[in-house]
Amino acid sequence: MTVRQLTIPELVDACRELAVPGVGLWREPVRSHGLEATAKLVRGAGLTVTTLCRGGFFTAIDPEARASALADNRRAIEEAAALGTDTLVLVSGGLPPGSRDLRGARERIVDALAELGPYAERHGVRLAVEALHPMYASDRCVVSTLAQALDIAERFPARQVGVTVDTYHVWWDDAAPEQIARAGAGGRIHAFQLADWTTPLPEGVLSGRGQLGDGAIDMREWKGHVDAAGYTGPVEVELFNDGLWAREGREVLEETVRRFVEHVIR
Repeated sequence: MTVRQLTIPELVDACRELAVPGVGLWREPVRSHGLEATAKLVRGAGLTVTTLCRGGFFTAIDPEARASALADNRRAIEEAAALGTDTLVLVSGGLPPGSRDLRGARERIVDALAELGPYAERHGVRLAVEALHPMYASDRCVVSTLAQALDIAERFPARQVGVTVDTYHVWWDDAAPEQIARAGAGGRIHAFQLADWTTPLPEGVLSGRGQLGDGAIDMREWKGHVDAAGYTGPVEVELFNDGLWAREGREVLEETVRRFVEHVIR
């Protein structure tokens, strides 16, 4: 999504040219290009699919809507397995229309994971619950902190359910480093994503993720937290940014690689 202006073939070519070893894919562009065609293309280029995004949206009360969400998540698990990734990132869902029951919504997430966890395990896929910044709690994700995400994940085996650590969503939380250590001790850090926090946020806030180094987050510090927790998996950069999307995609990817080296590695 950082370079969503690129087609799947263009993305694969750019990653290969810039020595990017892996890519986190989103379901919509994969579906547009074709699941089997995407899997073949990525494998042929020697790229690893680090994660598939996204599953989730479990909080509906209506039985038909809940059944539809479960069916869609089973498809997402199957797609992840076909692409060769072991991790499906979950955005859990916001409050249903007219509801103010946060606890009830979180329990419905648990109910869904109880059904999907074993199904995912049979396909060799782990479910990674992502905590989103509290500004998204009403309409997108009632899981707002890593502590809440772990309270949900720890009801299940780590081989089935863990968490996604995303700097954009947790950087403000003084308790997050302790929760990263907690997640690491339980083998539950299933994905680690970077984006910077810049202001003012755009209208709608979804496309406000800043390029690495442009905002308030110390990327090296957060990389240190997950390293100390024992995480050795891939590090993804996930930027939703209208300004970046308006530029030439390969240029943006090249810039992102350069910023990653500058602000995370060095």
